[in-house]
Amino acid sequence: MSFVCCNVNEVKATLAQNKTLCPSILTSIENNNFTVLPGFVDVHVHLREPGYFYKESIETGTKAAAHGGYTEVCSMPNLSPVPDSLENLRVQLDLIEKNAVIGVHPYASITKGQNGTELSDMEVLAPYVAGFSDDGKGVQNPELMKAAMIEAKKLGKIIVAHCEDNSLLNGGYIHDGEYAKSHGHRGICSESEWGPIKRDIELLKETGCAYHVCHISTKESVALIREAKKQGIDITCETAPHYLLLNDSMLEEDGRFKMNPPVRSEEDRFALVEGLCDGTIDMIATDHAPHSEEEKSRGLEKSVMGVVGLETAFPLLYTELVKKNIISLEKLVKLMSINPSKRFNIPIGESFCVWDLNKEYRIDKSTFLSKGRSTPFENALVCGKIVLTVRNGNIVWIDK
Repeated sequence: MSFVCCNVNEVKATLAQNKTLCPSILTSIENNNFTVLPGFVDVHVHLREPGYFYKESIETGTKAAAHGGYTEVCSMPNLSPVPDSLENLRVQLDLIEKNAVIGVHPYASITKGQNGTELSDMEVLAPYVAGFSDDGKGVQNPELMKAAMIEAKKLGKIIVAHCEDNSLLNGGYIHDGEYAKSHGHRGICSESEWGPIKRDIELLKETGCAYHVCHISTKESVALIREAKKQGIDITCETAPHYLLLNDSMLEEDGRFKMNPPVRSEEDRFALVEGLCDGTIDMIATDHAPHSEEEKSRGLEKSVMGVVGLETAFPLLYTELVKKNIISLEKLVKLMSINPSKRFNIPIGESFCVWDLNKEYRIDKSTFLSKGRSTPFENALVCGKIVLTVRNGNIVWIDK
């Protein structure tokens, strides 16, 4: 039977309890036509609510996640109000309780209003959040970051760092590479990412804080994190499917190719894949960042940054990494489920997803459940169709 890193008896019991919905699914699993994987865990998702309902909501975002095989996600704090106090966080927690179809574990912000000048109410917030992040903005002040690390260490929480040096951006919006030069675009240099990582590694040596780097995209970031791990520093990192599968020669003059950090060079992409294979990169997150169609329709220069990914991540990675023998299916499961679950202490429980790995199709944004439709992978040919997603024994998505 086709089970990968799953509790076979739990899966059988859940499907047996839902005989009216799942008889053919169980038969297909037993005939090795479908494959059962543990529920995926995405530690970097923008659900946009409260504050930006027109981009996404707790309901649409979690339905999109379930449609992609995810049963747990961590929601980023660039919201309105920013979850920098318990009062503000409760707005989001109430929405999660009311509308989420899967598990949502919010981050609180590192700084008040994500303004980078004063720490949030970290001690009060700690029991309710997965960690602390100012995602979308890097903490520019090293002394403030050190103070945040010390407080997070005391509270037993992880710092989830968006590493970006604002002084090096110079108005850039894509990678400072050949495409930018040949098409007259302003580029973002790689040091704007790896510089803050290098800074924070030195701070980690002083504080001993648990620390996770968001969406790494450069070869230098991989090298720095690899060396830090050798030194025993408590550091993990993620990358996203678009950094593993694209390089800047593949860019088009379209907002669906614009995200932060940007897709970088082939040399960077290769280093990320290498880091994935040798364990330097611990997990793959989507950085699912939905925007309205109007916001993404202004071309490469003027569109806002961010692409969606919850509903395409597994088929893309299975097709491009597993089927091409770069990594095994078991390794991909660890990157998308087991490793993030362990690092962020998010139990998967009796959660799993069922896939028809032989089903070939083209990605069609019109089928997305997310409000966001901007993906650089529109019309890509992939293998792997979601059949069923179950969280803690409850069906949260099924292909009827």
